[in-house]
Amino acid sequence: MKLIECPRDAWQGLNAFIATKDKIDYLNRLLQVGFDTLDFGSFVSPKAMPQVSDTALVVEGLDLAKSNTRLLAIVANARGAAQACSIEKIHAIGYPFSISDTFQIRNTNASMEQSVVRLKEISTLCMEHGKELVVYISMGFGNPYGDPWSPTIVGEWVQKLSGFNIRTFSLSDTVGLAQPDAIAALFTELIGTYPEIEFGAHFHTKPEEWKPKVTAAYQAGCRRFDGALLGYGGCPMAQDDLVGNMPTERLIQFGQDEGELLNLDLDLLETCKAQFSTLMQGV
Repeated sequence: MKLIECPRDAWQGLNAFIATKDKIDYLNRLLQVGFDTLDFGSFVSPKAMPQVSDTALVVEGLDLAKSNTRLLAIVANARGAAQACSIEKIHAIGYPFSISDTFQIRNTNASMEQSVVRLKEISTLCMEHGKELVVYISMGFGNPYGDPWSPTIVGEWVQKLSGFNIRTFSLSDTVGLAQPDAIAALFTELIGTYPEIEFGAHFHTKPEEWKPKVTAAYQAGCRRFDGALLGYGGCPMAQDDLVGNMPTERLIQFGQDEGELLNLDLDLLETCKAQFSTLMQGV
């Protein structure tokens, strides 16, 4: 079971800026906990996301010498991907591809068809620089805009995008719409159809709804899960203050109950939780 910790998703929408040195200090502690991957920053427009405008400075301060955790950065276009690919410390590049044209335009200022062109360019850059490309299927379980969605549509886009040598997709319940039956059905179908591809789960959820979602994905064969400590963050478009990121501590609890060997430093994790809570309360 792979756990991807996503502080970037937790703090990217905050109005008050977290000092770069505080981000570096926190992320360096997280790097010692033992997560598979740290979704630590974004190379996107500073006007769109001021909170992550210091990502290039942050990565300079990160110490990977005694950590096996991989760094993942989110990009929204080829220019951001080129910048991320030029940094040796970064292992993976993430691109949000929405199964909703409305959200894709809001999120990346590009339509779905324009994003296909971008993804092709980004895939080429990743292959040239030896980076993994992770595609997040945003609005993967439906959307609030009335845009067309169905499991068949999701499958068709996975088939099309996998042609760009993409081998990791993360299905995102962006606004907390997914029901357990739909989660189970979609993961079962995709994992069975594309055994060579790794499918992950990036769930946004209300506090009381986390477990059925994780259980449905896990029982369908998913072993890659994104979370954020204490459930901070989520989608600004959700229009529901109770919908946040999947709390990482819940994923850890679930993995332990399932007998997964997570190999995490849980004492250090508690220190990180306290530090993160202080950071977030300060803004």
